[in-house]
Amino acid sequence: MIGAGEVVLLPRNDLHLMGSDLSVPPVPGRDIIQPPRDGGLFSIRHGGAGRRTRMVCGFLGCASAEGNPVILSLPPLLNLKLEQGGAAEWIRSTFQYAAQEVSSSRPGSETVLAKVSELLFVETVRRYAEALPEGRTGWFGLREPHVARALALMHRDITRRWTVDDLGRETGLSRSALAERFVRLIGAPPMQYLASWRMQVAAQDLRNTSMSLAQVAKAVGYDTEASFSRAFKKAFGMAPATWRRSTS
Repeated sequence: MIGAGEVVLLPRNDLHLMGSDLSVPPVPGRDIIQPPRDGGLFSIRHGGAGRRTRMVCGFLGCASAEGNPVILSLPPLLNLKLEQGGAAEWIRSTFQYAAQEVSSSRPGSETVLAKVSELLFVETVRRYAEALPEGRTGWFGLREPHVARALALMHRDITRRWTVDDLGRETGLSRSALAERFVRLIGAPPMQYLASWRMQVAAQDLRNTSMSLAQVAKAVGYDTEASFSRAFKKAFGMAPATWRRSTS
C-alpha cells in the first residue's frame, strides 16, 4: 500500500499493476494512460466516485541500464517515505512543485520534471544505501576499505592499464586477497568489473556526445578502435556505430 507523499521506484521497470484498494481488481497502467491534448504530458484518469488521488508518474532513461552496477544492485522496488530523514521537507515541496508543473503545462515543464525526477531518484537510492546493514554484499553494501579504494582508483583513471597486482599494491593487499574480497563483495573479479564499467561509460559517450568512435575508444582505455568495437559488441550485441544509431 502506498500512502500520501510517498515515492515508489521500480529500478528495472518490472511489470506492475495499479489499484485503489486491495478489494478492487488492479489495472495495467497502459490501459488508462491518455495521450496529451495539444502537446504537453500524458495523463491517467481512472475510477469512480471515490476520493480523488493524484499521482505524478514518470521514468528515467538509461542508455546502458542492463549492465549498470548501480541498477543491478537495487531491489525490484524502493519506497521513499517523506517523514523519514532530514530531507523530508524539500522532498515534500518537490512533490508539490512537480504536481503544479503537471497541472500548468507551462513551456519547459518536461525539462523541469526530468530534473526533479533525477533528484528524487538520487535521494531514494541514498536512503536505501544508508539503511543497509553492515556486512551486506553488493555495490551498495560496500564497507570494506580496500575494495572501496580499488573501485575509486578504477573509476578515477579508467584509461590506465590496471592489473590486479597494481590494484593490490595501491590498496595494500596481496593480489589474491584483493581478488577474493572484490569477488565476494562486488560479485565479479576486478578486471571483469573494469571492462564492464568501461562499456557503461562508452555507451553514455556514444549516446550523449558527438565524439568519434576512436575518441570514445581512447576515452575508456582502448588503444585501437577495432579492439574497442570488439569489446562493445560483446557487451551490447552490436557494433558501437550501430548501437549509436539505434539510440539516437
